[in-house]
Amino acid sequence: MPNPVQVATRRIEVPKLGENGYVGFTPGKSEVLKAGSNPFDAKPLKSDIQIDHDVEIVVRDGARLYIDVYRPAGSTEKVPAVLSWSFYGKKYSALDMLPICVWNCCVPRSDLSGLEKFEGLDPEYWCPKGYAIVSVDTRGAGHSDGQICVMGSQDAEDGYDVIEAVAKMDWCNGSVGMAGNSALAISQWFIAAQQPPSLKAIAPWEGMGDMYREQFCRGGWFSMSNFDLIAKAIVRGQPNSGLEDFAEMYRRSPTQNDYWKDKRVDMTKIKCAAYIRGSDVSSIHTMGCIRAWLEIPHDNKWIHWSSKQEWYELYCIPHAMDELSVFFDRYLRDVQNDWEKKTPKVRWSALQFGNREPIDDIVLEGFPVPDTDYRELLLQPDGKLGSEKAASAGSVSYNSEDHKSFADFTYTFTEPARLIGLPKAVLYVSCDSRDDFTVFTILRKKDKDGKDLMHLNFPMKATPVNSIEEIPEKDQASLNLHLGSMGILRASQRAIDDSKSIHPQFPFHPHEKQEKIEPGTVVKLEIGIWAMGVDFDAGESISLRIGGQFPSIAEYKSFSQPRPEHELNRGSHTVHFGGDYPSSVILPFTPLKR
Repeated sequence: MPNPVQVATRRIEVPKLGENGYVGFTPGKSEVLKAGSNPFDAKPLKSDIQIDHDVEIVVRDGARLYIDVYRPAGSTEKVPAVLSWSFYGKKYSALDMLPICVWNCCVPRSDLSGLEKFEGLDPEYWCPKGYAIVSVDTRGAGHSDGQICVMGSQDAEDGYDVIEAVAKMDWCNGSVGMAGNSALAISQWFIAAQQPPSLKAIAPWEGMGDMYREQFCRGGWFSMSNFDLIAKAIVRGQPNSGLEDFAEMYRRSPTQNDYWKDKRVDMTKIKCAAYIRGSDVSSIHTMGCIRAWLEIPHDNKWIHWSSKQEWYELYCIPHAMDELSVFFDRYLRDVQNDWEKKTPKVRWSALQFGNREPIDDIVLEGFPVPDTDYRELLLQPDGKLGSEKAASAGSVSYNSEDHKSFADFTYTFTEPARLIGLPKAVLYVSCDSRDDFTVFTILRKKDKDGKDLMHLNFPMKATPVNSIEEIPEKDQASLNLHLGSMGILRASQRAIDDSKSIHPQFPFHPHEKQEKIEPGTVVKLEIGIWAMGVDFDAGESISLRIGGQFPSIAEYKSFSQPRPEHELNRGSHTVHFGGDYPSSVILPFTPLKR
């Protein structure tokens, strides 16, 4: 259905031959790539693959969408289909995208065929296993009709229609799945919530579920994140097509309206089997995966938490695809392979930080872990965190305009500890110069000498360095380094609706109105910090850092225009603790079994 409000769009460039994999518009063309061929000078094909280019599907409002179908050549067996769904261009591959990234995200060309849609499954692996991979140009992308709608109900209804059309194609066995990272994962939540009958299983790996709260307006603080880069470098469509303009939609409504509400998926409507993968290290997707795990209302769901960057995991870790093939064999081919009995429901990773490799595949009883000790540590006047309330009231201020200025409170572990779960900061803060302000928090791990540590998002052996210390500042990016879990909240949007909170540790902020604050007034802010899984040795520390600027590594480099003056932090913020102001951080201590 159409978006509930008129949507502002921005111009996008038209496809150009040779750019982003574009080879022209060739409806009706089919070809067979032979086993052993290597069309992109990357990974040779293991089997013959038939490609049906620009197959037309007409959705319910008459718009024509175009797909490419990669399937086993010469096969008489009907096969299941797995959709790669995004507006990035159906021939835009990882080979096109990864050179933009630091170190190519450690993905060598030899791990890709070039047939894969970026963030989607590679036909080179899946077609020999008896699957078809369907790459979609969503509404408005490439030669598909209309305006590009980024997630939401229109995109989801298109997904429903395409799935049902693909299921009826003469080569398909009637079962359809979806898989992929990021944009290809987010779309799965929305489409699955429409409950298309032929969609039997989804595998969303790193997918947010609320575009307001998790990407563009996290905590009520607007940022274009990586979207300007995507719009300029990747997205292409016809001259009459456009892309949703999130900056303009935020200007029109910085709080929740029907437009933003349409960008939050109702996870409780997802009925098909779900294999979820997520991580602490994503700057966008962490909490969408957590909420999906908690809210999908059936037992055919699994969550596998990772320590690595998502594209590296998708393309470079063989067991990841091997396990996914077992999942899809069970739900798309009805193979009785004991997936349900053999696969733990919850597996997690504990980051070690520094140059130590993480501990992966920790089997948990659930998430959050049922016997978690949510330990409240109160802010102390000496910059420490402790279980005792400060004897007297105190405060500390920071310059909210300077990213090097912040309040820092530290807890040192006297014995080994494992923290897996949802942290929360409860802070009492005032600002003398403004009637609104935004507070940023981050949890940093420190070594025994008090040095801040970082986590490397790839195995060290896959990188061009031998230690994190060797990484030059120009190569430090959110894709390769994780500083710690963050929380953000605009003070005027501090209201909480407990009935919608997924957990007491992660409050739901409606963001429906702004309640401005008399300058100098102390307000209580409950800030849900994104999920963490970190181990600590005796003598190591955790630091709660509170400031007025984004405290981690920004995702890519933004092309966004500067934020308007009235949205910027100005002057000093003061954090109050002790006495009537029991500022604290609540940390999830879990049983340590090594």
